[in-house]
Amino acid sequence: MNKSAPAALYESSVTGLTRLNQGKVRDIYEVDHEHLLIVTTDRLSAFDVILPNPIPGKGAVLTQTANFWFDRTKNIIDNHLTNKTLADVLPNQAEAEILEGRSIVVKRLQPLPIEAVVRGYLIGSGWKDYQKTGAVCGIALPKGLPMAAKLPEPIYTPATKADVGDHDENISFEETVDLIGEELATRVRDLAIEIYRSGAEYALTKGIIIADTKFEFGLDDDGKLYLIDEVLTPDSSRFWPADQYQVGISPPSFDKQFVRDYLETIEWDKTAPGPELPADVIEKTAQKYREAMDQLTK
Repeated sequence: MNKSAPAALYESSVTGLTRLNQGKVRDIYEVDHEHLLIVTTDRLSAFDVILPNPIPGKGAVLTQTANFWFDRTKNIIDNHLTNKTLADVLPNQAEAEILEGRSIVVKRLQPLPIEAVVRGYLIGSGWKDYQKTGAVCGIALPKGLPMAAKLPEPIYTPATKADVGDHDENISFEETVDLIGEELATRVRDLAIEIYRSGAEYALTKGIIIADTKFEFGLDDDGKLYLIDEVLTPDSSRFWPADQYQVGISPPSFDKQFVRDYLETIEWDKTAPGPELPADVIEKTAQKYREAMDQLTK
């Protein structure tokens, strides 16, 4: 790795702030009653297991990509970003330098207990489901669709949010109504599809197909809905190069599918602890993340 490149960050440490949560990728700290500091590390999870090797620069790429999309989608829905900078909340300059580019100060909101998943193409677990049932998460689809086919319309297939180490579980729209009420569940579904359509349309002009993605939403004390966490990143989405797309195969990707594909070739039961990644897989994955950001945002 280039000596001038920043060291990979597997776990963050912030003096003077309480860490509230450590997710698969993000470390979340309490700033005050109204704000949180979110640090996106270089950790990588696959099959809901955090792998032992960080991907250098991944956290910064995810943060910058998400911020790009937060800006593009703010005409659709407000998001959790604030005007506060890292310098506003971190007096320790040395720590601030380590976290610069991979951290954001956000509104402190109440996350909804669901992940809003939108699928535009037939791939991954959706393809497996379709092969068995002719449907994806209970949503019937036309017969005879090949792998990686573009769906007639994007479909909404929500999931529960699992704890670290557990697997997200697909649920029906009706179950989201039971969890958060019909009005909010309907709004989240409609917004998720609108954000996906808008993002996928833009990405296609940059030569990237967004096959599927997931969004998260949160509420403030007044019940106002916000887009939170990350949006249309290589971690939350499946990105394909449009010029290499063809139906019938799993297209090459810009996201961590590269790691998943490698893991499928080795003997691992997809439970913790995750296996060590070879150096070439780490470097190739870092390159894929950077390529996706550069292609989308320039």
